[in-house]
Order: sequence, then structure tokens, then C-alpha cells
Amino acid sequence: MAVGRASQSWFVAALTLALGLVLGRFAPEWFKWDKHPEPLPDVITQVRELSRLEGVSYHVERVVDLKDKQQALFGLISAEDAILLVASGDVTAGVDFGKLGPGDVSVSADRRSVTLHLPPVEIFSARLDNERTYVHTRKTDALAERKESLETEARRAAEQTLRAAAEEGGIQKRAEQSVERTVRSLMRSLGFSDVHIDFRDRA
Repeated sequence: MAVGRASQSWFVAALTLALGLVLGRFAPEWFKWDKHPEPLPDVITQVRELSRLEGVSYHVERVVDLKDKQQALFGLISAEDAILLVASGDVTAGVDFGKLGPGDVSVSADRRSVTLHLPPVEIFSARLDNERTYVHTRKTDALAERKESLETEARRAAEQTLRAAAEEGGIQKRAEQSVERTVRSLMRSLGFSDVHIDFRDRA
């Protein structure tokens, strides 16, 4: 009888030791909290879904007069190779919401008011319309050498003038107004009655 009790005590001790080893090995895995990165506020997620929002697109037409001045007959005579390019293209401006950070959105405790500091408006593209862009005049003096890259240079200059013309025409301000209307409408659809929007300064 004593032997049976001893065997039973030994078995209980062994079982307890085994259980302790199992809990020591696996309990941290069983009971630890599943840690996930804290998600961004819903408002930021909703606004970021807009991605790159085009606020406005300008159609611009410009005339580019480009001349390559040369010297002929050992510098005794001036000559030139000239091109007159009629350029037509589109300039698009908007806001890249991928640059929006958590600190750029503030929501009131009652979730009725929201303040957004949006990224600055930027020009996304200034592209020539090749179907509407054409060489109006190409003139090469008799003693001048025809420069084959002159049209390429004229087109490159035209793209720069398109961008400058759009900026002078207030494309960035117009884009701000368009983006603000879109974002304000989105915020109100999310239940905010009081929406404050401003844009960070352009670098």
C-alpha cells in the first residue's frame, strides 16, 4: 500500500514538473497580445484614397520663335537657321495626398469639426499635344547650316513656356480652389459639419 502511494506521489510530481515545463515553454505564445501597427485615422485613410487629385487642367497655345545664329565666310557674313513653332499642350495641377501625414488632420472630440493641412498644389504635367503642335515656318539662310536638332529644341522650349504660361494664368490658385471643394464635400459626406482647410506653403 505504501509502495502504491509512493508511486502515485512520484507520478503527480512528474506530471506537475512536465506541466510546468510546457507552460514555461508555450504560455508566452498562448497569452501574449497580438500587436499590430496602429492604423491611421479613418479621415486620413479616406482622403488618401483620392491619391493624386487633379484640380484643374489648362490648355495653352504658344508660339516659339527659335533661331540659331551662325557666322559664314570666316565670320564676314551673319546667317541663321530659324524655326517658328506653334505649340499646343495641356498643363495639369493638383495635390498629391500621398504626402499627407497624421499631423495634418485634426478631428474634434465630438467628430463634428475637422481641420486639414493639405500638401501644396503642384504641377503634375506639362505636355505638348503633338497632333496640334506644328512647324509654321522653317527658314535656313543660303550660307547657314541647317541644324537638325532645332525643332527638338523648340519643342523642349515650348513645354517650358506652357508651364510658365499656366503659372502666370493662376493655375495653382485655381487648382487649390477645385481641390478644396472636393475635399470639403468628402468631409461633409463623412459627417463633419465644420470643415477647415488650408494648404502648406510651396517650397
